[in-house]
Amino acid sequence: MMPSILALMPMLVIGFGALALMLAEVLTDAKTGLAVGTAVVLFTAAAFACAGWMVGPENLGDAAVFAPWLVFDRFTLFFEVLLALSGALAALVAGGYLREHGIDRGEFYAILSFSTLGAMMLAAAGDVLMLFVGLETMSIGAYALAGFRRGSPKSAEGALKYFLLGSFAAALMMFGFALLYGATGHTDLAGLHNALASESLRSPSIVIALALVLAGLAFKVSAVPFHMWTPDAYEGAPTPATAFMAASVKAGGFAVLLRVLLTVFGDERSASWATGWPPVVALLAVLTMTVANLVAGRQESIKRMLAYSSIAHAGYLLVGVVAAIRAPAQAQSAVLFYLATYSVSTIGAFAALVLCGSRGAEVVSYEDLAGLGRRHPAVALPFAFFILSLAGMPPMAGFFGKWFVFKAAMDAGLHGLTVIAFINSVIAAYYYLKVFVFLYMREPAAGAPIAKPMWSGEVVTAIALCAFFVLLLGLAPGAVLDAALAVGGAG
Repeated sequence: MMPSILALMPMLVIGFGALALMLAEVLTDAKTGLAVGTAVVLFTAAAFACAGWMVGPENLGDAAVFAPWLVFDRFTLFFEVLLALSGALAALVAGGYLREHGIDRGEFYAILSFSTLGAMMLAAAGDVLMLFVGLETMSIGAYALAGFRRGSPKSAEGALKYFLLGSFAAALMMFGFALLYGATGHTDLAGLHNALASESLRSPSIVIALALVLAGLAFKVSAVPFHMWTPDAYEGAPTPATAFMAASVKAGGFAVLLRVLLTVFGDERSASWATGWPPVVALLAVLTMTVANLVAGRQESIKRMLAYSSIAHAGYLLVGVVAAIRAPAQAQSAVLFYLATYSVSTIGAFAALVLCGSRGAEVVSYEDLAGLGRRHPAVALPFAFFILSLAGMPPMAGFFGKWFVFKAAMDAGLHGLTVIAFINSVIAAYYYLKVFVFLYMREPAAGAPIAKPMWSGEVVTAIALCAFFVLLLGLAPGAVLDAALAVGGAG
């Protein structure tokens, strides 16, 4: 029984920890420790996932009783660690931000925790029903976090767009799975794969189902043209919620995307370049990278620029997803490693952005950054550091994330797609370097509002941890890369 409990412990710790934090807020009326408490709960969940990894999923024999609803393999364990760490870092950022801006309400941390739990369920889902439960648990929490700033019209607008479009996307995806159930009689992912691999099953409804499921998954990872909600939701949401959506929600989306495409639609016909999804995903990758990078360069808002940057990174990741058809182990491992580097870099960037401004004097636009590098170098440096990682500059983690994805695509024979991705990386350097121009080479215009940095121990801790992981993944990526390769090899 112990192995099965160990397999469930990351989810149990988060679920019961969130309930305990809710009770602590009600009974003590204290909010100051909730951010740290949430981070401790999520770090503990990550530690249990690491313990499960060291024991080995092959030694969690009793965990098979949860199949097909939950699958506890190395893929699941990798994402449990990544999601728990991302949620913990976002909670620390929230601890300073919410208090500074007068919206320090305890439900933020419970919602964040339950949304992380939903993302974990999504990564572990082995059945369509569990997939939907995890998807909605994660998504409903994300909708609430996007609209957490109740008095802000932008927050309400972004949350409403996110909710409406997200509901439509979920409905499309579930309708696609309903068609698959009607054609195969299965809801478990492995059973669906086996049925679709059968030569006797040839139905037009399968093609329609694939298109509907792919559209719903593309929305969850904010791929073009299903990205319209992203800039408004990211801009309107409180910055810690934006960091959480950009890292944890995107990682959960890619977890289910990989699981569904490589398992359910991994048969020869569905994964064929002539009749399957690879050319469609390749087109989505090209559109996502190109449109996002071109539009990002025209933004005046820093958060909208980072939103389009997040969309562009989804495009690079989709290149790895396409490559997984021809080089499954290498490409899937590259996608997982990229997600790890991207998550810590983007959370660090949003955390540094929080530190750059205070209540009534936030950093909203590029102009707000003008001269900050000279007035407050200690505050500007972390933001510049994480921007370099997002831009893919060596020896930062972001460079090696892109390197492994591009290498996997080249080894898979996707030369044209790799060249397009590389060109887009060069285009992206424009709006990333624009940050440095304003930080260190511009002064505020006469009479323009000047951003005033804030101080928060929780935010500084989050920045320090993110910086540590960025350097670790850049200078010594061996351990995490080996873990990602173990997942790909197991797959």
